[in-house]
Amino acid sequence: MSLSLHWIRKGIGFFVLALMLGYSLHLYNIDLVSRLENIVYDDKIRLTMPNTPGDSVVIVDIDEKSLAEQGHWPWGRDKLANLIDRVFDGGAAVLGFDVVFAESDNSSGLASLEQLSRGKLQDDSLFQSELERMRPQLDNDARFAAAIKRHKVVLGYTFADAANSVRTGILPPPVLTARDFATAPPAYGHPSYNGNLARFQSVAAGGHFTPLVDVDGIVRRVPMLLEYQDGYYESLSLAMVRALLDFPKVAPGYDGSKAVAWLSLQSDDGADLMQIPVDEHLTALVPYRGKAYSFPYVSATDVLNGRVPADTFKNRLVLVGATAPGLLDLRATPVDAVYPGVEVHANLIAGILDGMMKLKPDYVYGIDRLSLLVVGLLMILVLPRFSPVMATVLTWGLVFCIVGLNLVLWSAGILAPVADALILIGILYAVNMSWGFLIESRSKRQFTALFGQYVPPELVDEMAKNPTRYSMEGRRAELTVLFSDVRGFTTISEALQPEELAALMNEYLGAMTEIVQRHRGTLDKYIGDAIMAFWGAPIADAAHAKNAVQAALDMQARLVTLNEALVAKGWPKLAIGVGVNSGPMTVGDMGSPVRKSYTVMGDAVNLGSRLESITKQYGVGIIVGEETFALLEGQFEFRELDRVRVKGKDAPVGIYEPLGQVDALTPAEVTELQQWRAALQFYRAQAWEAAHNTLQVLQSTTPTYLYELYIERIAHYRATPPGVDWDGVTTFETK
Repeated sequence: MSLSLHWIRKGIGFFVLALMLGYSLHLYNIDLVSRLENIVYDDKIRLTMPNTPGDSVVIVDIDEKSLAEQGHWPWGRDKLANLIDRVFDGGAAVLGFDVVFAESDNSSGLASLEQLSRGKLQDDSLFQSELERMRPQLDNDARFAAAIKRHKVVLGYTFADAANSVRTGILPPPVLTARDFATAPPAYGHPSYNGNLARFQSVAAGGHFTPLVDVDGIVRRVPMLLEYQDGYYESLSLAMVRALLDFPKVAPGYDGSKAVAWLSLQSDDGADLMQIPVDEHLTALVPYRGKAYSFPYVSATDVLNGRVPADTFKNRLVLVGATAPGLLDLRATPVDAVYPGVEVHANLIAGILDGMMKLKPDYVYGIDRLSLLVVGLLMILVLPRFSPVMATVLTWGLVFCIVGLNLVLWSAGILAPVADALILIGILYAVNMSWGFLIESRSKRQFTALFGQYVPPELVDEMAKNPTRYSMEGRRAELTVLFSDVRGFTTISEALQPEELAALMNEYLGAMTEIVQRHRGTLDKYIGDAIMAFWGAPIADAAHAKNAVQAALDMQARLVTLNEALVAKGWPKLAIGVGVNSGPMTVGDMGSPVRKSYTVMGDAVNLGSRLESITKQYGVGIIVGEETFALLEGQFEFRELDRVRVKGKDAPVGIYEPLGQVDALTPAEVTELQQWRAALQFYRAQAWEAAHNTLQVLQSTTPTYLYELYIERIAHYRATPPGVDWDGVTTFETK
């Protein structure tokens, strides 16, 4: 590999490493990495969640059964007051509502009676006194507020994103303000809220149940504190835990940086009662125990009707939520695509109390960045030196180390990033494997570009195994060339429409080219209806003559079936002449700077072209030169046709017609060939009578144009004897 390519490979690796380090340093976000981190987190949750029922929290469910027995929602506040009392009568420690009470209860008719008391009946003393007597029984909201005041009740509320939303009800006092932080954290905030009526919230604790939904729609975290104006408001789960502990104060905790790492619940003397891990945005990961309904659910109507076991609520935190159709508060979570929202709070409460919350201390980012550096440098500097197998082993080893370290930290309650390191490993492995493949196949692609249009694909593959052996530069070599031409092409072209002629030639040239390439030939060019090909370059071929002659024979055989198809289409039959010649030739990429071609040149090439042109003079389909004949004698049966002197060449050459491979001829064909050789011997010895008689026998049994040609020549020489110095050579003055 060249030095420049070597540094390009490393440069790509260092760029990917720098990209991942920038992500780990929080310089920017890479959505793909963040999404993969979420996926890995979800997998870890599912693999390690205890799948055991939580016994610290009970959920009172406003389910379909409750609506069927108690009527449609919302219920009268008198029922809810009764519900509160029954829950606490059962020994509950804290009750939290995953419901907002933003409107007054008018189900008792008190509002209508009060309107009458201020109107038509304002002077009716009997009505007024009776109304005052009945008011405590009719004021459901007062009864509900009184029940709340008697017990540890946490009312839920929610924040809204729309700045122009109507603010309803009131908020409880914030647990912290910006002044309580060393540096104001980048907490999630909302411009509006939907709170409870003042008469309820003023006698109860409060906690928001505003979800934090990731970009993929999954609830993995809940804001322990949400910012509104100058205050920080606690979640429903945090408020219920604080209520259980008699409302200790909340203080931010820091771990080696200015970012908040946990929230401390502190007693009046400043001692830490509990630490709740949070991230830099004051959110906590939900420690899911299992799939939906991992906590005990009790139907609200059973509570109202006293149909629950006596110890159901004893010393437990109770959440009131809804799963009935139409009221269903569903969330998508890592453990279930459909998950009751109230159970998200139950998981958080149980996780806080059981100490199962995951901590994400500042030092995990240092571990992550160190892992990226070690893995990145190791793969960038070492991986290119390894074989693909060893590189794969090293890569998987690094994956196991990174994943193993991450799982060890996870089991210790520490959440550390891992996706960026895994993506770095995957990209660097892919880059190195792809780079090796691309560099190794680069020569093949170059050869495909250079030779693909000439050489069959299997030869390109063979050349690509050792590309340094091959070049398009001109060189001298012993090769075999083939020329073929359609006879009477001008007449054929005049008889067909242009589109028909194009279709005919495409079919013909396609069939002939396939034969050339099947016999390892290199296609030189098409010259109208003519084909030029050669054997022995760019890949050396000891059997170049044999392959060329066999291709010529197969071309003539293929023409028979091709003509049947052409006639079926109403097109004329084709006849071709093929010339094959072997000898020294110059082969290489030749031409001008504007256009070049990988071709052959030389006297042997010119002779091959001349041989093709004289096939019609002898009425044969194929003529090969004497060099080709000499290379294949004993492998093919040939019929010597003549000795000729072609235009542009003074020395005479023998020309031959290949009949097929040795032992492929029938006994009759062997006899005919022997008679022909005798006739040709008589002819050259000027034994005209013997030659004529032998040819007459041949013509009577297997009439051919060749025999007729020689009979005419004998008649001519009988009338005009050639003389004693006649060498039997036929001279052609045209190409």
